[in-house]
Amino acid sequence: MLKIAVCAKQVPDTDIPPSQFKVDEGALRVVPPAGVPPIVNGFDMNAVEAALRLRDAGAEVEIVVFSVGTEFALDVMKKPLAIGADRLVLVDDEASESLDAMGTASVLAAAIERDGGADLVLAGRQASDWDQGHVPIMLSEMMSAPLVTLVRALSVGGDGSSFEVERVAEGGFQRVACPMPAVMTVTNELGEARYANLRGIMAASRKQPETMTLADLGLGELVNGKMVEMTRLFVPVSESNVEIIEGEDEADSGRLLALRLREAKLI
Repeated sequence: MLKIAVCAKQVPDTDIPPSQFKVDEGALRVVPPAGVPPIVNGFDMNAVEAALRLRDAGAEVEIVVFSVGTEFALDVMKKPLAIGADRLVLVDDEASESLDAMGTASVLAAAIERDGGADLVLAGRQASDWDQGHVPIMLSEMMSAPLVTLVRALSVGGDGSSFEVERVAEGGFQRVACPMPAVMTVTNELGEARYANLRGIMAASRKQPETMTLADLGLGELVNGKMVEMTRLFVPVSESNVEIIEGEDEADSGRLLALRLREAKLI
């Protein structure tokens, strides 16, 4: 059986109005909007869909979803279970809020290893909160596994011990072969995750996630070894001024505009 680990992150809802997005500059954290539940990162749901399509193609697959964080909304984090994932493993620890990308990758690597490893680790191309995409790259290095990024199509190779991959490239796409085990990031070009049906939702409601802490993984001191430190978090203020230039006719307006741009040293 092929075992697939999918890394999924709980993030703020990307559809909230900009007026509701706030940060605590003192605590260096984003303030969750009141009354708006979080979501599973959309790119990570693309990764879940990639795993499900391998099963649809006939591969015997176990799909385990891993997430690192705190204050998980279980109704949200069970969404991958509702569409077909088999198990959910949560590393739920308040100290995880202080982890940088390297720390998060270390936790995921330890959690996957404790669960018996994986033939394939999938993650979204990036998370919609910080848009960095560092964690899967670091995870592949820690697992000594090859990395394929921006995957848009995926299948098991004919030998049963490799993958055939299409990845997005500038101006088109590339076809590559990759041995097992491997780490891959999935892009939205693969397609949106399927909708959960009533049977899947009911089945997910009966499943309980497996939870652990950093101490359970022997990583209790990991938060003290950060390689990146955030020094400031703020919402930038943008200001714009509009100046209306009118002339006697269109030609005169154009002449006056050119003069004004020259005065501003823009031309």
